Amino acid sequence: MKNKSWSKSLLLMLAAMIVLTACTGKSSSDSTSNSGNSGTPLDKPATWIADRKVKGLVFMGSDVDEAMNPEIQAKLKAMTGIELTLQAIGHDDSTKALAAGLVAGDLPDFIGYYLNHSGRPEMEIINKAAREDMFHDLAPYLKNTKIYSKYFEKGYLPMDTEYGVMFRPEYNGSAYSVHINIPREGGYSVRKYISGPYIRKDIADALGVDPRTITTSSQLYELAKKIKEGHFKDNNGKEVSPIGPIIWGGGDRASLYNDLVWTGYNGEGFKHDAATGKIMHESQTDYGLKRVEFVQKLLKEGLMQLEYYTMEETRAKEGMLNNSFAIIGEMHNYVDENKDGRYIPVGPLNSVDGPYKMELLFKSGYGGWSVPKTTKNPEDIVKLADFLATREGKLLWMYGIEGRDYDLDDKGNPVPKKEVMDLLEKDPAKAKKLGFGGVGNDWGWYLGGTDKNDLVDFGEATYGSSLAPDKDKVALSIADYWGYDEKNKNADVKDGYAALAFIGEFGKGLQLTMALDKYKESMIRAYYAKDMDEAKTILDAAAKQLQAAGLEEYIKLLEAKDKNPQTKLQF
Repeated sequence: MKNKSWSKSLLLMLAAMIVLTACTGKSSSDSTSNSGNSGTPLDKPATWIADRKVKGLVFMGSDVDEAMNPEIQAKLKAMTGIELTLQAIGHDDSTKALAAGLVAGDLPDFIGYYLNHSGRPEMEIINKAAREDMFHDLAPYLKNTKIYSKYFEKGYLPMDTEYGVMFRPEYNGSAYSVHINIPREGGYSVRKYISGPYIRKDIADALGVDPRTITTSSQLYELAKKIKEGHFKDNNGKEVSPIGPIIWGGGDRASLYNDLVWTGYNGEGFKHDAATGKIMHESQTDYGLKRVEFVQKLLKEGLMQLEYYTMEETRAKEGMLNNSFAIIGEMHNYVDENKDGRYIPVGPLNSVDGPYKMELLFKSGYGGWSVPKTTKNPEDIVKLADFLATREGKLLWMYGIEGRDYDLDDKGNPVPKKEVMDLLEKDPAKAKKLGFGGVGNDWGWYLGGTDKNDLVDFGEATYGSSLAPDKDKVALSIADYWGYDEKNKNADVKDGYAALAFIGEFGKGLQLTMALDKYKESMIRAYYAKDMDEAKTILDAAAKQLQAAGLEEYIKLLEAKDKNPQTKLQF
């Protein structure tokens, strides 16, 4: 009886509230009540979105920081009404995790995933889910935003992002995946990266060699021989390896022998043949065998570290710190291990097409997000993403809280607190707990990391560089030595699709992907084969597998795509 009486009382109270609401003409849930023309409640900031909790599930494994700093979280809540939480899926294969997550169907308000171009496996998974009506169409909401509305401006998006990710022709203007990390201007680069082989400066000086004159693999071989004959020592008095591994650990990258690699865009192995104009894969050329012959010569003559292709990162970095490698197979001018500038760049080496020329992407993306159909009021997620993409939003997730983490200079640009910079130098793990991008927690990037131009927005290209102008002094001096500005001025700026962007619509896509991976594995096996006959047998078998997996048919598809201005390939 008591419960029944309580129920009756509750019903009477609800009835009274309904009558009162009808009389006043206002609803207690009406977000526009007490609001100005913008629909924002008058007692809330202009950045207000909605009083709600938002949860994101990010399929990027260990790259995601789930924990948000409580003060940062509270500041976001005060500015937008949104209480944001993130969950990361830790998995060795983020693609499999994404597929499993979509099959499970129990999804939060938004999901994030790797997506550097539309050819990644994640794109096909997202497209399949979109076709099965698992995601909201975000185009209508994106059009009404401050930052993301730029995606609808002609010429703002790179070709692959526009037609391959965001507004695929099959969706007739709808958008189910939002590509992020898009630069504001074409050819934009945060830093002057010089990537490739590097040599110990003291060894180059001792040999009287200008490393910039080494532009072919043959010249690199002769340089390695001179190093071996010079019997140079490391920090422990042990003789150096003339050529050591990539600083990030064993792997096969083109820069060490670029003129022997039929590389194409993004190292995919597809490229136009300059002589015939046809698209070919490296397995259809003799460049693979030429490269194997070169590498086997280096290994057999003791010019290349035997574990060049297999060494783990920690040992590779230890070797460099110990000066055990005369030449590092690949690194760049910003690596922490070369802050003293004792290694300088070699080359750059020419390509199979001829002398080196810098190539820049018009723009490219990295990362994507979608909103499941189960999410209520998806426009709130879009509004949150747009806020995080504005300068005001980026200040919060990139620089933290004004007064606590940074101050503003006379131009209104953020200047990190000295104590924050000191903490970041002395105890990075503790600094990270402050909870913003500058100290290593990019929680806002998964929705708002786009329309990039940090130099314009914050007066510095990288966090803290305005406070420590000498921070990148060595890196920039290497860039000057290499001639970055001149090469950049004459660079080819390219836009188009990656060759593997269409693998998802190819009938034998899975088989071909496996065969392409097998080809790369076979190449490393061939490097270590006992002789060239065994190496040729290995590569011939890999080439036959590619043919059986539909390589020729896929090339015909690529040739057809390349003729369409909206799907032109990038080589």
